[in-house]
Amino acid sequence: MGIGLNYADHAAEAKMDIPAEQLWFSKAVTSVADPYGIIEAPKVSTALDYEAELVFVIGKRCRHVSRVDARSVIFGYCAGNDVSVRDWQFKTSQFMLGKSFDTHAPFGPWIVTPDEIDPYDRDIRCFVNGERRQSSNTRQLIYNCYDQVAFLSQAMTLEPGDVFFTGTPSGVGAVMKPPRWLKDGDVVRVQIEGIGAIENTVRSE
Repeated sequence: MGIGLNYADHAAEAKMDIPAEQLWFSKAVTSVADPYGIIEAPKVSTALDYEAELVFVIGKRCRHVSRVDARSVIFGYCAGNDVSVRDWQFKTSQFMLGKSFDTHAPFGPWIVTPDEIDPYDRDIRCFVNGERRQSSNTRQLIYNCYDQVAFLSQAMTLEPGDVFFTGTPSGVGAVMKPPRWLKDGDVVRVQIEGIGAIENTVRSE
């Protein structure tokens, strides 16, 4: 699962209002990718974008979890890239297709358990070919991981191993003028302080 417009700085750069409710979409399981593997640049689009994200993994089967208890059901945290095909993302009002291309959810390389870190004071950055594109801190999250668990668990049972991408900060390629899309050969690195880094090379499908 992924949440949209969940960093204050990203909402500002997109010139969009902060959502009054959490904005969720699903990502197909076939989008999961090796934290050091390739990102496919699809044949059907050139509007390929990166999104550095804090990822959390559920550790206990749960339903109707309070915000206070949410920490107890999270197994740990990872670095992730919610790779997005922007023209497909906005073909319809639903984001799923543009977020679900094969290889477009690399995450890892570790799962850092909650006793090791405070997830809400982590520097988060994205680099493309060594150039810093995103630089923020998880303090900018609008709805944090506990808010997300409390909200989603009202609607569905959360299962051990469920993976949640928690939103991206400012600096995505789509808002640059002109847009700066990923292309064959680009190397994308996402790193989160105290959690680790993933690095993926873009290859044409």
